[in-house]
Amino acid sequence: MSDVFSGFADLVARLADLLQPLFHASATAAAIVLFTMAVRLAVHPLSRAAARGQKARAKLAPQVAELRKKHAKNPERMQKAIMELHAKEQVSPLSGCLPSLLQLPAFFLMYHLFSTAELGGEPNALLGHSLLSAPLDGRWHDALADGGVFGPAGLVYVALFVLVAAVATFNYRRTKQQMAANPLPAPGGEGQSVPGMGAMVKFMPLMSFMTLVTVAVVPLAAALYVVTSTTWSAVERAWLYRDVPGGAGAVAPAM
Repeated sequence: MSDVFSGFADLVARLADLLQPLFHASATAAAIVLFTMAVRLAVHPLSRAAARGQKARAKLAPQVAELRKKHAKNPERMQKAIMELHAKEQVSPLSGCLPSLLQLPAFFLMYHLFSTAELGGEPNALLGHSLLSAPLDGRWHDALADGGVFGPAGLVYVALFVLVAAVATFNYRRTKQQMAANPLPAPGGEGQSVPGMGAMVKFMPLMSFMTLVTVAVVPLAAALYVVTSTTWSAVERAWLYRDVPGGAGAVAPAM
């Protein structure tokens, strides 16, 4: 495993060397953003497949509603019938999860890389790099202790928080539009088979704002990965679902 981390650190360092003439002291931060974009580009085909699957599920919604009504008193038979319908139409209920799941290893690599003092028995040279005045291995509480909210490092986090809040607000509005266009059956109604689903769906539009917490508690390098990936997700979803009424598919991305 140490070889994996060392190889990943070498990749980031090589990217930083290439970007150094343009970004100077912030070249490593720019390398992290570029790496994140490369990861998102690599999983883009899966995102397109997930979009096609979600659009197909939206087309099946009337048939699913009929099955829920028909088997309202038999939840097991209802779920089996819905699964059979999805299988018949070759629609996977889990396809939308794959892009996020495949990004998790890259995020944890970035987190570990900037949280470890040594790599392969040698000092981790990447820990000495920064984004403007904010160390890439530092956290928000470090910036608060060194100059406060509007100190040199604190302002870097203010900029990230503003960007995340803007993306979260965009996702919030699109998710609300999706929910308005595709409302769930009323709690306790014959179409609602999963207890607590209504409460979960009400909370769903707020999930994008949880990214603010992530940015505040992880090392700045990992926060850059999250912010870049979340922004990419918002733009990507807006493009992939541009022809869907109500902004279907605009659920809050985890990453």
